Amino acid sequence: MLRQLGCEAYINGNVGSGTVQEMQEWIEYMTMDGESPMANLRRENGHDDPWKVKFFGVGNESWGCGGNMRPDYYADVYRRYQTFVRQYGKDKIYKIACGPNIDDYNWMDRVMSIAAPFMDGISLHHYALTGAWEDKGPALGFEESQWWSLLKSAKKMDELITKHSTIMDKYDPEKRVGLIVDEWGSWLAVEPGTNPGFLYQQNTIRDAMVAALTLNIFHKHADRVHMANIAQTVNVLQAMILTEGDKMVKTPSYHVFDLYKVHQDADVVASYGDESDTLSYTVSKKDGMISISLCNYSLTDTQTLDVAGEFGDTIAEARYITADKMDEHNDFEHPENITIKDFDGAKLVDGQLSITIPPMSVATIRIPE
Repeated sequence: MLRQLGCEAYINGNVGSGTVQEMQEWIEYMTMDGESPMANLRRENGHDDPWKVKFFGVGNESWGCGGNMRPDYYADVYRRYQTFVRQYGKDKIYKIACGPNIDDYNWMDRVMSIAAPFMDGISLHHYALTGAWEDKGPALGFEESQWWSLLKSAKKMDELITKHSTIMDKYDPEKRVGLIVDEWGSWLAVEPGTNPGFLYQQNTIRDAMVAALTLNIFHKHADRVHMANIAQTVNVLQAMILTEGDKMVKTPSYHVFDLYKVHQDADVVASYGDESDTLSYTVSKKDGMISISLCNYSLTDTQTLDVAGEFGDTIAEARYITADKMDEHNDFEHPENITIKDFDGAKLVDGQLSITIPPMSVATIRIPE
């Protein structure tokens, strides 16, 4: 699957109940090119060449389901285990420590103070909720108040990254250690009639707003956020794709990632202006193109964003997604209720850009430099 998608591998090692030897042997099994017991076992199992493992997490949610550890104890355990995450080939493994859950700033402080020199990254988990963890709201048929409560929870990511980054700056002022937000997205009630353990939820235009808002926040903090991984890809939580037998449907969240892929490996462009309570945007440049993405998460109001800058004479591309209902979604009978369309709300006048975007919409506009 990784080869088909062109993705890098991010493997997590078992610190909660596994041994140092077990973790070391898995690394050897996956990445060793020479002669060794684990490399030979891999060959016996039908895979001659080693795999490239770029990212390796040493423990997951060690503050909770991964061991209920205290931060100082985990930091010492991390220092020990990471010693044996060895580089057997030419590719360096990027080692990621288990960071805090949401706003556990003490965890970040203690782990960074004890183990920062031994890590390349440290994780952060934050899910957008409609209310209490124990009473998750529905993915469909929700009340208007739950539109706003979910987006408020998603916007908290900005505060979390800001405060955790301030702590990281104390121990890593050069920003060598990346903040890895490797679990984020909407966590809602499972669909009626499905197995609660499978965490299967529908995906609406509201989830698209969560995705766009959060990606804009990550771009704002690109100096510290080195990687972010939405949870999850297929059929679980805020998924990109839903499947049923031989059927597959792209969710609104999928389309947001499609709109935003132009920002990958680009440089953030500093932008200044008023983000209203319901408008969020990001700007980047790459290969001679300026890309502007914005989301209007008002339920009722069209909004206009005037962008002052040095732009060319033409708009190279403008695309968007939108909806008429706040729980509009794609399903197997109607897979293209929400899909990317050409956007005609962007205008260039005397080198200045004006964008008029309808409610419940996400758009990307590309302009040559």
